[in-house]
Amino acid sequence: MVISRTIKVIQEFIKLESAAGIILFIFAVLAIIFNNSPWQSYYTALQHLPIDLKIGPIFFTSSLLHCVNDGLMAFFFFLVGLEIKREIIIGELNSIQKFALPGFAALGGMIVPAIIYAAFNLHNSINLTGWAIPVATDIAFALGVIALLGQRIPIALKVFLTALAILDDLGAIIIIAIFYTQHISYIFLTLAVLCLVILLILNFIGILNILIYLVVGIALWVCVLKSGIHATIAGVALAMFIPLKDHKNSQNSPLRKIEHRLHPWIAFLVLPIFAFLNAGLSFEGVNLSTLNNPITLGIALGLFFGKQIGVFLTSWLAVKLKLAKLPAGVDWGWIYGIALICGIGFTMSLFIGDLAFNEATPIDATLIRLGVIIGSCLSGIVGFFVLFLKGSPTHQHRDHITKN
Repeated sequence: MVISRTIKVIQEFIKLESAAGIILFIFAVLAIIFNNSPWQSYYTALQHLPIDLKIGPIFFTSSLLHCVNDGLMAFFFFLVGLEIKREIIIGELNSIQKFALPGFAALGGMIVPAIIYAAFNLHNSINLTGWAIPVATDIAFALGVIALLGQRIPIALKVFLTALAILDDLGAIIIIAIFYTQHISYIFLTLAVLCLVILLILNFIGILNILIYLVVGIALWVCVLKSGIHATIAGVALAMFIPLKDHKNSQNSPLRKIEHRLHPWIAFLVLPIFAFLNAGLSFEGVNLSTLNNPITLGIALGLFFGKQIGVFLTSWLAVKLKLAKLPAGVDWGWIYGIALICGIGFTMSLFIGDLAFNEATPIDATLIRLGVIIGSCLSGIVGFFVLFLKGSPTHQHRDHITKN
């Protein structure tokens, strides 16, 4: 019964993420079309549209692009934080046995791509700043590819990919917090810590009113933004304090309610807007030297080769050393296919690229976008065909898991 309910939850999650992946792809293609058309100037003007915001004595002035990346994407990271908390407490990461294989796979899938990128850019300290661009997996795109395969692959494999991608996102969040923080304002950092203490107290005394958490969360976002740490980290931090359970009513879960209501908005509004404003690769000036640029090569090869090598190799080592075991009905052919799919970086890769190369380290954004798109497309296409050829259009995999 429990396994059957878990499968249903996973299927609903995959269905939503799969549709989101398709929408994300459409908006990314639209961005490329607009940026290579007579409307290119309008697209650029939209990216740099000035936005002014005043909250009490604190004044913000920025472009639409940075408002989306610093503001709207905080909601995306808030949702990621909710998913991480749920999976760790009651989901597919709530035990060492469940955590082990996707944990090792995610770790290898971050380390090897970073090494490959660094190998191409060791000679240039500015280029080296982007070492983390190929480390993350785009869960929406990855599950979108998996959805195209239907019943050809085991449910257990989809669960493994979901857990791996969530841990991958957690790793990317930690990297952003540690390595892509600029100057630190200790006054605002202290105020941010105070907000976290308030959230902890609210959680400890059993406050379930979400509005109170969100008010403190807004204050936390402002303090984190002004502290010099990237503002999206506030979304993850807030999520960690949202109550998962109501001890007086077992049917009430504030975290699940927020996650359920927020997910469609993130999937079908926030991420498409982000993709449209960030994925606009211009082919003007793109030539062989652009493709051979160390940044482009480091990102593309880090995603395509680094991810498959890192995910597969660490998974194999973990199983051989008896630190983890393969899911039921899954063999190494399946794991290799998933390792390829993990090379779809897109959203997180573009996001980290924007952090790595900003006004302080100016790099042609075309190099980043080209590397991300090439690496992600190769990973998605090859991964799809590997899993397609490996799979069988039957229900045997689902039946096997349900009986167990």
